[in-house]
Amino acid sequence: MNAQPAPDLAEACAVTLDAPDDFAGWRETARRLLQLRVPPDRVVWSVAGEEAGDLFAASAFVPDAPTDAAPPRVPRRFLDLAGKGLLHSCPDRFALLYRLLWRLQDRPGLLEDAADRDVRSLDELVRTVRRDIHKMRAFLRFRAVSEEDGAEHYVAWFEPQHHILRASAAFFVNRFTTMRWAILTPQGSLHWDGEVLREGPPARREQAAGGDPAEALWKEYYAAIFNPARLKVGAMLKEMPRRYWKNMPEAELIPALIAGAQARESAMVERGAALFVGPRPASLAAVAEGIATCRRCAIGCNGTRAVAGEGSARAELMIVGEQPGDTEEPRGRPFIGPAGQVLRTRLKAAGIDPERAWLTNAVKHFKFEDRGTGKRRLHQNPTAREIDVCRWWVESERLLVRPRLILALGASAARSVLGRTVSVQSLRGKAMVLEDGAELWITIHPSYLLRLGEDARETEEQRFAADLGRAAARLRELAPGV
Repeated sequence: MNAQPAPDLAEACAVTLDAPDDFAGWRETARRLLQLRVPPDRVVWSVAGEEAGDLFAASAFVPDAPTDAAPPRVPRRFLDLAGKGLLHSCPDRFALLYRLLWRLQDRPGLLEDAADRDVRSLDELVRTVRRDIHKMRAFLRFRAVSEEDGAEHYVAWFEPQHHILRASAAFFVNRFTTMRWAILTPQGSLHWDGEVLREGPPARREQAAGGDPAEALWKEYYAAIFNPARLKVGAMLKEMPRRYWKNMPEAELIPALIAGAQARESAMVERGAALFVGPRPASLAAVAEGIATCRRCAIGCNGTRAVAGEGSARAELMIVGEQPGDTEEPRGRPFIGPAGQVLRTRLKAAGIDPERAWLTNAVKHFKFEDRGTGKRRLHQNPTAREIDVCRWWVESERLLVRPRLILALGASAARSVLGRTVSVQSLRGKAMVLEDGAELWITIHPSYLLRLGEDARETEEQRFAADLGRAAARLRELAPGV
């Protein structure tokens, strides 16, 4: 920070920090300002080399506080959050942090007030910075270059959204300790020679290396592990925005992999169905017997009790969940656990009698994580492959029951009916006509409601009730006597 004569601190003063990520400088200056009782609205913060925010504020070297000044009270959590929030590119971040620090002196519990505007602003800064750091770690790609002496050196180009370069240095040093590398960004650069880390000036993209021979092998590997059954384009783009693609060699494969995903997914489903040879069961009892002895996937071999469907054998409504849970598996009945009770209560409220429906699951055995003797078994999501294998049993039930309306609870249930993964949120509450004329309606699984906080749960319960209400109205149109 600059060391000019101290101004009259009763007037607005400008504090200039050495760098955009100068947390130590901000912290020391903020401590002095606080002890001098300089209100937040009289301090203008800026960074050396950047345009000052207030032309009428006097640049200042903030003097030491009087020896009898009370030390400021600073919660450890605030320092942790401030260290991350200061890395944001928002020009008002320094003022926000000082304002919060000022207010914390009178309200020590301020950070617990999630409704406070300043607290929310800091949380958003921290969340965004952490996301940028995660993206840098995930999407930075080193490329090999050969130096004049024949030694191998690695160079990477990245364009961070915020001032995270120095904060990320330790991660890359620890991860790539034995490599000689350089990370180039528009904000600055880092150079590691295997022993010493040096900082360098901002760089241009053309200074980074192009491709290297290892990229062909990496792209071949990436294409091999690309799983079309788990593809959700929207979620992928949210996690891996297109702005990072230009620096990732595998990104050029993504459009073609997405385009061919549907065909590959269908092939996976067909391979699952091919595991079953012979005629389908002639009765629901035979389906239950077959499920009890099925060992065609890992879940069927985990020693749990199979849970077949139950209900009316001529039901107009078939309800498909994900899998039996910790409560259902020992008793061999679907939808009798906490989520099942929520479902039954909501069905009755919508005018649907659960006893007159056929209740079943996409997967017939309980997939769980064993936490040890005496511990409750924790649910694990079935894979697309496991759903596809068990789909044969769901189809067998459907062919025997012949429902007019199928209610799929969640993505796994929807896949077991359609044979492909779909977005629950985009299709919920809408009818889809299947090949046999039955209608498929998709909504959330009731277990989702049990995982939500009180405020969010109320909203989602209303949406869930509305989905069931629409399905019930349609069921009465299709089968007036139900």
